[in-house]
This record gives sequence, C-alpha cells and structure tokens, in this order.
Amino acid sequence: MRRRIPAIVLNAGLILIAVVTLAPVLWMISASFMAPGEAGTFPPRLVPAHPTLEHYLLLPERMHLIRYFINSAVIACFATLLSLFFNSMAGYAFAKFRFKGRDVLFRFLLSAMVIPAQVTMLPLFFMLKKMGLINTYLGVMIPSLASIFGIFLVRQFAQSIPDSLLEAARMDGASDFKIYRLVVLPLCKPILLTLALFTFMGTWNDFMWPLIVMTDNSNYTLPVALANLAGEHVQDTELMMAGSVVTVLPVVILFLAFQKHYVRGIMVGGVKE
Repeated sequence: MRRRIPAIVLNAGLILIAVVTLAPVLWMISASFMAPGEAGTFPPRLVPAHPTLEHYLLLPERMHLIRYFINSAVIACFATLLSLFFNSMAGYAFAKFRFKGRDVLFRFLLSAMVIPAQVTMLPLFFMLKKMGLINTYLGVMIPSLASIFGIFLVRQFAQSIPDSLLEAARMDGASDFKIYRLVVLPLCKPILLTLALFTFMGTWNDFMWPLIVMTDNSNYTLPVALANLAGEHVQDTELMMAGSVVTVLPVVILFLAFQKHYVRGIMVGGVKE
C-alpha cells in the first residue's frame, strides 16, 4: 500500500490539474447554449436551464463569421505550408551540410529565442510598411514562415538520418534538392506533422500580430473579430462564448486527429543531439 501512495498522489494531482484546466473550456461551451443573460446570473450556472442555438445562429449576422473564418483558414493554411518548406530546408542544411560558421550561426539563432516576440513587432511592422504589405495576408504570414524553433526541431530530427543513405543517393546522381525532396522529407514526416500542428495552431490563435497588421475590418481573423465582438456587445456573454467555441473548434479537431504524430515527433525529435 505504501508503494502505491506516490502513484495515487500523482494521479490525484494530475486529475486536479486537468479539472482546473478544462473547467473554463467546459463552462464556455455550456454558456454558449444559455439563454441571453443567463451566463451573468449569480450564483453562476454550470449548465443551461433551457439550451438554445440562438447565439450560433446570430454569429453569421453579428460577426460576419464566414468571411473571418475564411481569412483565418487561408492565412493559417498557407503559413503552415510555407513554414514547413522553409524550416525543413534550413533544419536539414544545419543538420547535414558542412559550411564555415555553421555551428556559430546555429548557436546565434538559438540565443535569439530568448528575445520576446513583442520586441520585434515594431521594427517588423515598419519593414512591412515600406514593402507595402500592411493589411495583406502575406504581411500576417511573414512571422510564421521561418521560426528558430521550427528549424531547431527539424535539425534535431534530421541528425538521425544516416549519412550513408544520403551518400548513396548522391552516388546514384541525385541532386541535393532531389535528395531533400525524395529522401529527407519522407523520413522527417513525424517532425513535420508536429511542426505543422504548432504552426497552424499558433497562426490560427494569433491575436496581436493580425490586429497590428490588418487595418480593414473585412480582413480580420477570427480572434481579432471576436475581440471586436466583445467590445460592441459587452453584456452579450453568451454570444461571445459561442464565437469562442467556433474559433477554437478547428484547432481542437486538428490536434485530436494528429495527436499520435504530434507526441511521436516531440519525443523522437526532442532528444537528438
């Protein structure tokens, strides 16, 4: 029995953490089905007295839901695809190519990870303004196209690819890009799926950068549009909760669909030296 006490305490702690973490999400879902004003009653209700879909039906009218959903989907999908392309090439190059200053450059990139993203937003905004990319999809996607974290993940995983396999491909006359496309990319599938999830979820949920770059309401993403909804309808808590559910639902479904690949990529790619 004494041997089981640590396991019982650990499991109880994990259950408590899970409950605390999931409680706001579960209440958000419950409140989205409540009648107008019901979520603001005291004591707070945990379940709706009379469930209704009224707020979900109002979202397309109040929030232009379809337009903002398309904006978020286009930005997140293209940012993810381009991120996989650039990060996989850079990670593969740092792992397998020999060039002067490679290790120094990689350490410099890693050291830049400690710089908060908010610090770089202002200079990046002015750069995009001079390039004419303000209020464009590309302007929102640029920070996600290549990340130090993505390069690090791919590099760590690519180091496990045997050099003999690459040399055999070169002896068969394959070019470097052909080796990258036909040999490296298939072998890096687990870590690329992990990186795709990271990038898609980060881009889809991003609020600050799209808010800074986008000046036209019609180009807003879902998180930005949801914040504006909160400003216009401060008392309409149930409508905001319905918008929140619609906003987080795609990334939750995506994560659950690729959860096994995500865990595998993190465990395999994160321990390589």
